[in-house]
Order: sequence, then C-alpha cells, then structure tokens
Amino acid sequence: MTNAEFILQHRTEDVCKLALRKMPEGLDAPFCLQQIEGWQLARKKIPQWAATDGLLYPVRLSMEQCSSQQTALYKRSVVERLLQGSTDRMADLTGGFGIDFSYIAPLFREAIYVERQEQLCRIASHNFALLGLKHARILNARSEEALKDIGNTSLIYADPARRDSAGRKVVLLQDCQPDVVSLQDELMAHANVVLLKLSPMLDIQQALRQLRHVREVHVVSADGECKELLLLLHRKEEPLRYHCVNITDPVQETIVEEGTFRPVICQQEGTYLYEPNASILKAGVQDALCNIYKVQKLHPFSHLFTSSHPVTDFPGRRFRILGRSDFSRRGLVELLAGIRQANITVRNFPATVQELRKKLKLSDGGGVYLFATTMQDESHTLLKCEKC
Repeated sequence: MTNAEFILQHRTEDVCKLALRKMPEGLDAPFCLQQIEGWQLARKKIPQWAATDGLLYPVRLSMEQCSSQQTALYKRSVVERLLQGSTDRMADLTGGFGIDFSYIAPLFREAIYVERQEQLCRIASHNFALLGLKHARILNARSEEALKDIGNTSLIYADPARRDSAGRKVVLLQDCQPDVVSLQDELMAHANVVLLKLSPMLDIQQALRQLRHVREVHVVSADGECKELLLLLHRKEEPLRYHCVNITDPVQETIVEEGTFRPVICQQEGTYLYEPNASILKAGVQDALCNIYKVQKLHPFSHLFTSSHPVTDFPGRRFRILGRSDFSRRGLVELLAGIRQANITVRNFPATVQELRKKLKLSDGGGVYLFATTMQDESHTLLKCEKC
C-alpha cells in the first residue's frame, strides 16, 4: 500500500487511534498521519481545498494559524473593491500555507509568494499547481530580502508572524516578523496598496499611532468571536473608515467613518434590546450605531442599545424586553417567577456571570435571556428578554 492509498482510505478516522495501530510495512507513518490530520482540519476550515485531491498539508501549527476560507474570501473582496482592475502584480510577503495567497492571486497577472521556511515553499509549489495557480512565483526568502527584488506592485499583503524565535507568542506590532512598523515606508514605496493581517488581540489605536497611511480598519468576526484584524494602507487622502464585518450568510458589514461616534443615551428602555457583535465592540465604534440604526444606549459604558421599534438589520443580537427589575428581593422574585434556567450577560455591572447565577439560583440555557447592567441614572437593573 502506498502513502497516498493509505491516506485516502483512512482520512476520516481518528488520528490518535490510527497512531496506535501497526502500520503497513514501507509506509511513512508520520507523513501519513500529518496528511490525514491536515485534511480533517481543512475539511472544516478550507472546504474548497479539502475537495482537491493530492494537496499536501503542513504541521498542525501552520494549519491552525492559516486563514479560513471565509476570511480569505473576504480579503479577496476587499482587494477587488479597492484596486478595481488595477491588478498587474501582487506579493504576499508571508506566504505560510498559502490560503490567502490562493484566493487573492487569481485577481492578478503576476503573483509572488514569499516564505522563509523552505518546507512551506515546497508544499506551496506542489499545491499551487493542483489549484491552477500557474502564474505564481515562489521565493524562499525573508520578507525584508524579498522587498528588494519584487519591484513595484499593485498590492503587498503581509501577515506578520506573532511568535518570536523561541516560539513564544508576541502581541506588540514591532515584535512581530516582519516588523511592519520599521518597514512601512519601504512597503509603501513598492505598492499602491498594503494590506496587513494582524492579531485580533492587537490594540487598534496603538497600531494607528504606529502606522501612517492607514485608511481602512477591518475587524472580522464569526460565531461571536473576533477572528482577524486587517489594516489597509494607501496614500490617498481619505478619512479613516472602520469596516466591522460579521461572517454570516450573507456577510454583514457596518462601515463607520472616524469622527461620527456620538452616543444618544435613553431616559428609559424601549421594547427592544440590542447587543453589538464582537467586531463592533473590538473596533470601539459602538456609539456610532445610535445614528446609523436609530437606537439609544442604556448607559455611556454599558454598550447595550434599545429602541421602541424593531431594528432587524442591527449588527448583533436582538431581543424583546419582557420585564425589568431592580435587585431587591421582591423585584427579583416577581421577575423570575417560574424560571429555573436562563442565559445571563453582564454589561457594566459589578458582578460576574458566575456570581450572578449563584445569587439567582439559575442554571444555564433555555429561552430566557437576562441582562444585568447599569442604566443612565446609575441604577443596577436586570432585564428579562427573549430573542427576536
């Protein structure tokens, strides 16, 4: 049995159990197990790649760090919109497993993949041929060295490594590799547009202070979690815009221009309650929702919104308010009569979810949603809601 036959025959099986079995003679067991595990991860994360037989997969860390198909398609849409046909040449300075490259490269006449790890370059060369990326040029080099050779480009893309030479995670932008802070002038000298993928944990305002020419900030979330932070740099004099994106079907995007963050505080909650999604909160543009969606905030620091009318396109979770109470014993008994379980959220409130759940003697789950928060008059309130 060949490696390829074994992989195809066993690729849906548990890798840990496979590793304990006696392998057929002559089989490269570590290679086969890595390919099976890689395909299983790709089937969920990059289904279009998993559907292509014969692709090679790198070690698990590279698979975990690579973009998903959904976020790669979003980057492609950003590049298409911005360049509008001016797509002569692009360079990906941190090629990695090549997911982002494979989705962006077809937009360009020439596409340069740069990667410092020789093994990833070999994998990319093999995979790109199977994926039909015949115009891809592969450079096994450091980003800083490749910049000297790539010439002028329509786009430079980079996803700086967020680990140091010892494999430890780093957070500061200047500690990532390559250091795009020190390279920013050179990057802008070689490209009309620079697109940077950064850690979703990064302080956005700090990054804006360090990088000149940032014109767009894209915060991409899915399943209630921030997945990616993208900064787009170009030299056109335009106001900074925040693109808060929630990967749904279809993609939900809220665009906010800097300087439009003006909150409107309600005097009393309305019939409906709204909780912004993760990308809105990470971008810090939640106050702008008051003007965009005609809603009001419960409190300047609560980040919960309300309205008397339903706002069906609000970027986040939407609820109908069924009742409210202060935290007096009588009020809580009346509000929670007959309720044994609930989903609890705290916003701008002096207790954790665990502490509140213990106090209220409620298990998790069910169709009731409780929001413990502070109102505009600084009173602590519990809102009982249902999803709508």
